[in-house]
Amino acid sequence: MTHDDPLTQLLGQVRVVHHLRGRIRLKLDADLKALATAADIPDMEKMLSALPGVSSVRLNLLARSCVVTYDAEVIPMSAWEDFLRGQDTDAARTLSQIVHQARQTWTDALPG
Repeated sequence: MTHDDPLTQLLGQVRVVHHLRGRIRLKLDADLKALATAADIPDMEKMLSALPGVSSVRLNLLARSCVVTYDAEVIPMSAWEDFLRGQDTDAARTLSQIVHQARQTWTDALPG
């Protein structure tokens, strides 16, 4: 992934605020407006919600937060923190594959 990849930029500035099995709230320590416009948000939510194991994604520009509802049988609960901390665990690799798919989907959807 390149530095210009919005997903890479976003993940580097994410922390877990609250986590229950199947639902995680992430705080985005970045200015979301610099990464996406309000018009992009519904498309991003729809695209990310279609990923394996992800039921829904809600992004809130003003609160700089993201709520992900997920299937804990597909994405283990430990995957989130492991992945965000850069730990090399089976759980983190599962989420990494899903994030890679999201990046590919995002890239394929970009015009030109």
